Amino acid sequence: MAALVCYKPGERSRLIYRPCADPRPDGRKSFAWAYYRDLIAAAHRQLGGPIVLVWDNVNTHLAAGMRRYVAERDWLTIYRLPS
Repeated sequence: MAALVCYKPGERSRLIYRPCADPRPDGRKSFAWAYYRDLIAAAHRQLGGPIVLVWDNVNTHLAAGMRRYVAERDWLTIYRLPS
């Protein structure tokens, strides 16, 4: 499961999540970077504003496709936790 805990001043907190059915057709046991991208896009649509994420250094967060996606979105800010 991938999830975002969302806080917006003056509103109730939210949990936006995506489960990953197991087993997946491609044999992976974790989310690919595109699944995180889709979760972030869905959160942006639901929240209707900028998003600030605090991430660990899992490999899918650091993938080239994810880096490009983040760089192309001015409404998305990422803070990475130290290793």
